[in-house]
Amino acid sequence: MPAAEADTRRAFPGWAPCALLLCLVTAAYWPCLRGGMLWDDQAHVTREDLRPVSGLVRIWTHLNETQQYYPVLHSAFWIEHRLWGDSTLGYHLANLALHAIDACLFAAVLSRLGGMGAGPRPPPGAAWLAAFLFALHPVCVESVAWISEQKNTLSLALYLLSARAYLGFSGSRSRAAYAAAFALFCAALGTKSVTATLPAALLVALGWRNGSLSWRRDVAPLAPWFLVAGASGMLTAWVERHVVGAEGPAFAITAAGRLLVCGRAIWFYLGKLAWPADLMFIYPRWDLASWGGAAWAFPLSAAAVTACLWVLRGRLRGACAAWLFYVGSLFPALGFFNIFPFLYSYVADHFQYLPSLGIFAACAIGAARTVERLPPAGRGLGRAACALVVGCLALLTRAQSTTYRDSETLYRSTLAKNPSCWMAEGNLAAELADAGRTGEALQHFRRALEVRPDYPEAHNNLANLLSSLPGRGQEAAGHYAEALRLKPGFTEAHVGLANLLSLAAGREAEAASHYEEALRLNPGDPTVRYDLAGLLARVPGREGDAIAQYRESLRLRPGSAETHSNLGVLLSRSPGTAAEALAEFAEAARLDPGFAAAHVNLALLYLGQGRAGDASRECRLALRIDPNDPTARRILSQLGEAPGR
Repeated sequence: MPAAEADTRRAFPGWAPCALLLCLVTAAYWPCLRGGMLWDDQAHVTREDLRPVSGLVRIWTHLNETQQYYPVLHSAFWIEHRLWGDSTLGYHLANLALHAIDACLFAAVLSRLGGMGAGPRPPPGAAWLAAFLFALHPVCVESVAWISEQKNTLSLALYLLSARAYLGFSGSRSRAAYAAAFALFCAALGTKSVTATLPAALLVALGWRNGSLSWRRDVAPLAPWFLVAGASGMLTAWVERHVVGAEGPAFAITAAGRLLVCGRAIWFYLGKLAWPADLMFIYPRWDLASWGGAAWAFPLSAAAVTACLWVLRGRLRGACAAWLFYVGSLFPALGFFNIFPFLYSYVADHFQYLPSLGIFAACAIGAARTVERLPPAGRGLGRAACALVVGCLALLTRAQSTTYRDSETLYRSTLAKNPSCWMAEGNLAAELADAGRTGEALQHFRRALEVRPDYPEAHNNLANLLSSLPGRGQEAAGHYAEALRLKPGFTEAHVGLANLLSLAAGREAEAASHYEEALRLNPGDPTVRYDLAGLLARVPGREGDAIAQYRESLRLRPGSAETHSNLGVLLSRSPGTAAEALAEFAEAARLDPGFAAAHVNLALLYLGQGRAGDASRECRLALRIDPNDPTARRILSQLGEAPGR
């Protein structure tokens, strides 16, 4: 070990930078730790029907049970829900801890890479400077402050652990190290498929370290990795198109358009790393049709830089490696594959969470080498300048993290910088509607539809709001119909329209048809089956269908006292099913001891069977819960008993 490096390690032991980094990350992200759920967080935090152990099995065995098919990620969310339930603080702390771990692992990988082979060794402190730049750069805020992006923080931890294990294998050729590295790589793929770029990144890193690559030593061991990575990428691309919905007119981009997006995105992301101003949750979506010939400067200049660095790789080996890592890791998000966020924007800060490591490593090594070459009197100033940059980034990160403290703040911040963001307008309107701020919500819904008239979610959410207002039912029905015209398979719009029609006399058949279409699209929804059963129960001759729907709803969502009670009511009216009705009412009372109606229904059934004592007992149980229940009082009066006895 060089004397300078040894002195540095004695003065600054390995645990100290980890502790300092964790403290700075916590301080920088403090404003968002108490933040609530944002945008699609509810779709990532384990939903109710997946919380049993059987749900964990479904996470692994069904492609469409979760927002995306990332079984390792959703298994982590499943475990976390067991630990802290719906508390957002737990998820935010987990993301923050994972981000700090990612930064420390980044330093560990760079240190291990620098200790291998006979190539250029990074200067002392370079690895930790890179880690601090990554940990505190504001482009990472979106990945850390947004619960859904635990897919980024967790997948990067697994990615870096795999890389470190593989670097150990490349020196020792240990089968155990190789097996561990491969297992960690597969786990990373199961968390986020962008980690499929790891085998190529390892070749870039080994080429930088050794100056050249050997087929037998370097490439051949990674062949199985490339196969698994390719399979994972194809599966994710298929899921994005056919399960998530990344297809249709909004994704019909020509080959030339995809090249233009690729070129501009590369420089866009570099610009945000170099000068992190005007960061936002949703950037304006580029209008490719309006771009002229000058737009080709972006992909052509990116290709020129790549070619120059490759030609000069002997002299600029580090810069070439950093560029190849950066562009290669960005490749899955550069426009060549359809991904759902392209509906809103072709770029997003969280897309460069992993790729940015290459730039941070290059900048840190370059800065450390510059400081090392300064005269002794200037080295202190050089280190102070590096610390100042890290401090400024921490302040910018703290300011950026305040925008993620709640949904309203996030959407208003987005609209202040991107007024044409129809998604933020629609989501803000939905938040305001949920908060009871009807007037503001209506304004933002209408603004969203002005910007994008073919926005089915805004039509649906506006219809939901209008249907709750007196005299606005017809207007609400029109928006539901428009949502379904734009998106025929829109389950929520079918349900909303069915709920609205079920309130109108004589329109039960129309309402039932929309419920049935919603169930065709999503057969596993117990709430829709419950609502359909309630509707069918009012239609003469459809009682049997209603019973069947209640039974299926209970199969999908066991433990609903109200469903058991409603099923019991229908069974009590059917010949030969009195015993079943009693069982349903009894189960409802057991599940919800405060459910007075279940006891009243039992009393009515007992009264009809001539079981006066049982009827009296159930009425008194009901009156303990609700002393003013009129039916219980009436039954006791029929039995000649005083309610208060």
